[in-house]
Amino acid sequence: MKKILLLGTGGTIASADAGDGLTPGMDGADFLRYVPAIKDLCQVDCLQVCNIDSTNMTPRRWMQLAQAVEKHYDAYDGFVISHGTDTMAYTAAALSCLIQGSSKPIVLTGSQKPIQMDITDSKTNLLDSFAVACDGRIPGVTVVFGGAVIAGTRARKTYSKSYGAFSSINYPVLGVVQEGRLLPYLCPQAETQLAFYHDLETNVSLVKLIPGLSPDYLAFALEHSRGVLIESFGVGGVPDGEAGGYYDLIRRAEAQGKTVVLTTQVQNEGSDLGIYQVGHSLKADLGVMETYDMTLEMAVAKLMWALAQTKDPAEVTRYFYTPVANDILRVPGESL
Repeated sequence: MKKILLLGTGGTIASADAGDGLTPGMDGADFLRYVPAIKDLCQVDCLQVCNIDSTNMTPRRWMQLAQAVEKHYDAYDGFVISHGTDTMAYTAAALSCLIQGSSKPIVLTGSQKPIQMDITDSKTNLLDSFAVACDGRIPGVTVVFGGAVIAGTRARKTYSKSYGAFSSINYPVLGVVQEGRLLPYLCPQAETQLAFYHDLETNVSLVKLIPGLSPDYLAFALEHSRGVLIESFGVGGVPDGEAGGYYDLIRRAEAQGKTVVLTTQVQNEGSDLGIYQVGHSLKADLGVMETYDMTLEMAVAKLMWALAQTKDPAEVTRYFYTPVANDILRVPGESL
C-alpha cells in the first residue's frame, strides 16, 4: 500500500462559520474522518504546516511547504496539499519552481465549500487527489480540482464560486479522475533531476495598466522592487511606446540592474511584444522580458525564483526563460 503525506494549510476546505465568516480550523486528521475511503487507497500521515485563509498565503509559507516535502520526500510515495482556492495557483506555481524534477506526485487541492457541509465538493476533490497521488503516473506538482488534473505551472482559478473553479491555461489538462480512477492524457516526464530550491526573492511587484494610468505608479514600484511585472493590454506594450514616460522609467531601471517583465491581462494565447510599436522597442532596445504563454501566477513565482538564483541580469533572463514543468512553450529565438 502506498504511503502518502497530507500537508494541511487551511483554506475553505478546513473552515467553519464562527459568525463573522468562514475561518479555517480543521486539520488533516479531521479530513480523514469525513472521507474514510482514503484509507482504503493508501496509508496516510498528516502534517499541519499552517491553518490560514489562503488570502494570507506568503512566499515564506511556500518555502515551508517545499521544505516539508523535501524533509519527507524519501519516506513517502506522494504528497497531497490541502489549500485554499484563492491563492492555490500561486502556490502551485511557486512549488513548481522550488521542487523541480520530482518523480513523485505533489498534488494541491481544496474546495469551494467546507468539508463539514452536507453539500460540498471537498470530499470528491480529496479522494480524487489521493487517487492521483497513489497512481503515480502524473508526477510533479499538479492541481486536482473538479475532476481535472492540471499542471501546477498552468493552473488558474477562473470561477470564484463554481465547483469547476480551475482551468488549465494555454496547455491541455494532464488527465481526469472518473469514479476514483485516474485517466491520464499526458504523463510529462521530469525535465531535470530532482532539485530543491530554498530561496525566493520576495521584493517583486506587479503593476496592472488601465487606460490613463500615471507612470508614477510604475516609478514607485521600480523604486521599491528588484523586479517588476507590468500587466499590459493585448499582446503587450506600454502607453506611447518609446516616446512615453513608461519607456524612460524602464530604461533607467534596466540601467540600474533591475528586471522588468511584460505580461498581458488577456488570459489566453499570451504576449508578443514584437507586433506593435508600443512594445517593439522595449524588447529590441531595452531587453525587457515577456511572459509569452505563461500564466500570471507562474510569471510571478518564476521571477521570484530567478532573482533568488543570481544578481546578474543576463542570468536572471536565462533562468526565467528556461522551461520549468512546461510553464512556457515559446522562448526567445523560437517560433510557434
